[in-house]
Amino acid sequence: MNKQALRADILLLITACVWGFAFVAQRSAMDAMGPFTFNAIRFILGSLSLVPLVILRLRNPERRKDGLTGLPLKVRTFAGCSCLAGGCLFCAATLQQIGIIYTTAGNSGFITGLYVALTPIFGIFLGKKTGLPTWIGAAFTLAGLFFISIASQIFVQADGLASEPLRLNPGDLLTAMSAVFWAFHVLLIDSLVKRADPVALASGQFIVCGILSFAIALFFQEITSPEALRQCGIPLLYSAFGSVGFAYTLQVVGQKYAPPAHATILLSLEGVFAAIGGVILLSEPLGTWTLLGFALIFCGMLATQTDVILRGRSG
Repeated sequence: MNKQALRADILLLITACVWGFAFVAQRSAMDAMGPFTFNAIRFILGSLSLVPLVILRLRNPERRKDGLTGLPLKVRTFAGCSCLAGGCLFCAATLQQIGIIYTTAGNSGFITGLYVALTPIFGIFLGKKTGLPTWIGAAFTLAGLFFISIASQIFVQADGLASEPLRLNPGDLLTAMSAVFWAFHVLLIDSLVKRADPVALASGQFIVCGILSFAIALFFQEITSPEALRQCGIPLLYSAFGSVGFAYTLQVVGQKYAPPAHATILLSLEGVFAAIGGVILLSEPLGTWTLLGFALIFCGMLATQTDVILRGRSG
């Protein structure tokens, strides 16, 4: 491995770590702030954090001669793309943020990763090909979801310690639903980046998502008090500037130079870091069945992406 690829791998590993610990920030903030208010502030600040990078890229076209650049920024095209991507992002982020109230940061991180397996499956309806590894990966991720949310209930009932009917944890279910929208979002972005610069599009979709979240919060949630903002200050700043601005920039730079197989594995570690952060910072429990579920979902993500990489090479 050359030094450039090694540096790119390190950047992607840091990206996965920052994103993983963002689930901890999202979970801890829910003790003092509503999910819509949190997302509104988070994404608006995150959008603003990308503005300097957008200006730099638009003023220096030669810096954008890579596989990630799009077309010159056209206001109407940019606005339309931002609204489409921002609307889908709003659905995904809202379900995830409400779901994390009722589940752990680790569960949220790994279950969100279901989008990795769902994306190529949904791509079939757009004429994209998929193979056996994708379906194996999907089976692994579904099995992992079962072990995370339901398996422990089965064994508790088998021991006669509970008699309630089996049910999927509502937080896990909402997070799984968010994964569906994250998969749609990936496919949508894949199409939209052919029309607009990706960094500008990222900033635009974040501001749209933030505005939609603010509108809902204004009508359906209590106004956030200064005390709540103070309590959520660190999680908000981390989620906005760390998870959105800083990590997104690292991802753009890292994926430019890292081999696709490396990028897939390293970014898939997001759920691992979410689980680690949940245990260390929030004292979340990790039972045997939960760990098995995490492992199955992680294997499923890798299997799915192996199919994507192999097809990319053959194409």
